Amino acid sequence: MASSPIADLSYRNYDGPLEPPINRWWAIAKMSIRLSLKKKGFWVWAVLSGYWYMILLAVFYFVDAQASVVSGKQNPFFANLVWKDQFLNGFAIGQLLLFVLALLIGAGAIANDNRANALLVYLSKPCSKLDYVVGKWLGIFIPITAVTAVPTLLFYAYCLMSYRSYGFVTQDPWLIVKLFGMILIPGFFHASAALGISSLFQQGRLAGATYAAFYFFGIFFTKAMQSIIVMSGLNDITGSGSSAPAFVKNLYYCSVDGIQIAVAKVILHTDGSPPLAGPGPAAKLGVVPAPSGWIFIPAFFAICGLFMLLAWSRIRAVEVVG
Repeated sequence: MASSPIADLSYRNYDGPLEPPINRWWAIAKMSIRLSLKKKGFWVWAVLSGYWYMILLAVFYFVDAQASVVSGKQNPFFANLVWKDQFLNGFAIGQLLLFVLALLIGAGAIANDNRANALLVYLSKPCSKLDYVVGKWLGIFIPITAVTAVPTLLFYAYCLMSYRSYGFVTQDPWLIVKLFGMILIPGFFHASAALGISSLFQQGRLAGATYAAFYFFGIFFTKAMQSIIVMSGLNDITGSGSSAPAFVKNLYYCSVDGIQIAVAKVILHTDGSPPLAGPGPAAKLGVVPAPSGWIFIPAFFAICGLFMLLAWSRIRAVEVVG
């Protein structure tokens, strides 16, 4: 009997189809999103970011219930509301909390990879530089957009079911389409800015501190502009002076929050109004008119593009030997 070699049965060759890797950017985005969702702070700030909509729901329900008890007629409170301004106010008031959320999930997006020297792994074949940038951008954009969308659309659905008789639909039949455009603004801006700033550092904390300094400097600047506008508004009401110059009103929008609110006003086609404001000239006190869309929409995309260009130029697979 002839002897035969013993075959090694522990290994089998792969005989399946060989296809090129696709959607590599989505693998990076999914991992970033999963890491964000695992953070407890993400859920806390996500819920808090829609707090103004929660307050509006409570106020609307209380006012509607009380008016129904007193009389069966329509409530003048709702008849005087500009509905799209309520969404603009909810968007504007939640800006700070959305910024904190962007710091939490975006400040270390590239900085922590720089510290861990992970770009050597990411940018090895078959993952390209474009896959990495797109994946990281979507990993920030999708969570922030989802957090912005949920309270906005829930509030819209509630008002649609409850206040159609008060002109909720007839005031602006295209409001839902405009809201979808408004919802994309924070995610688009913060994803671009966070990536650009994060690429400059090797620690997420330093990137976050830099973005925070950039953010709050803009806040202080726009508050100064708003003070000038309010004083000018008082002069308009009393007739004791002239209104604020146009360039001051445009400077009001020169901040992280300001440029997002400017684009939202252009999309919604409104100057806005104070929260729950009634009729009368005092209701417009301190309200800055909507800026020119021909200026601020290109400026918005240009700023986002510059941040992305910064990130693109800083992403290099360089091994640090020390």
